[in-house]
Amino acid sequence: MALEPQAFIELMVKRVDFSKENKALLKLHGDWGKEIAPDMAERFYSYLGSDPEMNAIVNATEGRIQRLHQTFIQWFHEMFTGIDDWGNAYAECRWRIGLVHVRIGIGPQHVVPAMAHVMQEVSNRIKIDGKPEELQEALIRICTIDLAFIEQAYVEVTEAAVLKETGWTQGLFKRLITTGAGGR
Repeated sequence: MALEPQAFIELMVKRVDFSKENKALLKLHGDWGKEIAPDMAERFYSYLGSDPEMNAIVNATEGRIQRLHQTFIQWFHEMFTGIDDWGNAYAECRWRIGLVHVRIGIGPQHVVPAMAHVMQEVSNRIKIDGKPEELQEALIRICTIDLAFIEQAYVEVTEAAVLKETGWTQGLFKRLITTGAGGR
């Protein structure tokens, strides 16, 4: 099953209760998000650099870390702007980000703690800068949606690869997973 980004974001918006008020608050603080994005990128990649496996991935090619810093800054600011009010363009962008994580080998065991680190750093900055607590809630919700896209990319790519290699049906694959998970 190929993920349809627009349908996925609509589902995630409902699941995390990402409200109109959350969106309005993020937009209201968009300039602040843009202002702190470079510092958040620095803190994020410092955190990743402390892990030998992640450090090797983010520095695997010449100039990758610099490109990743710029991508992070853009990603961070886009959480505040929503690109297109958190619609199709936002969903497509987040889906591509998830696929890139899979392609370069950044596994879920790295993504989840890294996103938690981002949320903690932003939470600290919200307090320091005297921003409203509701902004933290809105950012947690949109970070959760973004994280869901990355995690779903792993599921979709893994399933597609297994089905292609084995010729199994999607139903058989899901039964094998649930059966295997039940035995643990």
